[in-house]
Amino acid sequence: MGLLNFIKKIEPDKKKSPFLHTLYDGFFTFAYAPNTVTKGGVHIRDGMDLKRTMVFVVLAMQLCYLFGTYNIGHQHFDALGLYPGFLEGFHLKLVHGLIKMLPIFIWTHIVGLGIEFWFAAKKGHPIEEGFLVSGALIPLIMPPDIPIWILCVAVAFAVILGKEAFGGTGMNIWNVALLARVFIFFAYPTSISGDEVWVGGFDKVVPGAVVDYGWAHSLFNTIFGWMGLSGFESGLSIHDAYSGATPLAIASKEGWSAVTEQFSIAQMWWGAIPGSIGETCKPFIIIGAIILLVTRIASWRIMFSMVLGCAFMGMIFNAWDATPFMSVPWYYHFYMGSFLFAMAFMATDPVTAASTNTGKWIYGFMIGVIGLLIRVFNPAYPEGWMLAILFLNTFAPLIDHYVLEANMKRRSAPPSPALGMAGATQSVQLEKTNSHA
Repeated sequence: MGLLNFIKKIEPDKKKSPFLHTLYDGFFTFAYAPNTVTKGGVHIRDGMDLKRTMVFVVLAMQLCYLFGTYNIGHQHFDALGLYPGFLEGFHLKLVHGLIKMLPIFIWTHIVGLGIEFWFAAKKGHPIEEGFLVSGALIPLIMPPDIPIWILCVAVAFAVILGKEAFGGTGMNIWNVALLARVFIFFAYPTSISGDEVWVGGFDKVVPGAVVDYGWAHSLFNTIFGWMGLSGFESGLSIHDAYSGATPLAIASKEGWSAVTEQFSIAQMWWGAIPGSIGETCKPFIIIGAIILLVTRIASWRIMFSMVLGCAFMGMIFNAWDATPFMSVPWYYHFYMGSFLFAMAFMATDPVTAASTNTGKWIYGFMIGVIGLLIRVFNPAYPEGWMLAILFLNTFAPLIDHYVLEANMKRRSAPPSPALGMAGATQSVQLEKTNSHA
């Protein structure tokens, strides 16, 4: 109570210092639960404090953060032909991953929260909690070598035009994190696609390219020297057999057999492959999904129907078998790319997804179908969940509208003659029973 009283005493005046009061309110409500909260799920017509709900989502991503950070380093040294075992060179891989991950994470929050704080101060309302999840998701769906200035522009675009323009948290139509990614995809496609963006630490990911270490690596070299550990060596170059291609990129051009020549099934399952930072380790993503399901934050209907939709479309492609990509066994589409991550953390966003139970089945199933269609037929980008989720975000209100219309029409319809006769017979029998009693 002493700490609570002290924090209350230093509260800035809302009229004299609106921005400082906004900052204070944001940190206060993060540390302490408000006196009143609205119970129930998130939807566009409600205003509520959801910081603790959002924290559960962020916690569910932490294993993806840990693995993704380490995998940045593993892919870097794999390109150099050093430390081929996943746990070999552990300290070097972890530190290189942190050097690449931390700027992405920090700048995402500086830009995103800075914009949110400014809008909250201008509007005179408390800081909204929505960016807690968006800020945690954005680094995980980026390649490790994304230019920071492009990342900052994308975050600003997503927060301002995708969220604040619609009224803030709970009012956005599209998933904010995916908007940041789709902005980069269309504005700076070479920064988020191709074979060169998935490995950090090189100006260009081609055989013979020299490693690009900076002052942070030199600082850690000094620390490693004190500890008697090996350090980062300048002048090393990418070995001749390395390409940097992801399993998806290989499958889209050469089919499944070419994928298995370069990556094992175990590698793709456990995540020791190039890709977006948080999408590669399937077991950790599944653990995160289970956390969201157990806490009832995410909808199992959306997850399950999305799996069904992807499997359904994959079986159709296997039967068609017109291209190498179509021949990929349908169940291996879950191993490649970001399907599981999109299913667990993106499609289940309660603000932008369908809200009716029937609508959730339709919404998830169509994401699975359309996402795989885009993945297989898109010649420029062998992935589809980002565009599929944003497309279904747009139609989620329409899906709910027709589901509700159908429910109301069914309930307001007069009983059929057959049902009417059955009801009358039951009433007569009930009256006879009551009279005998």
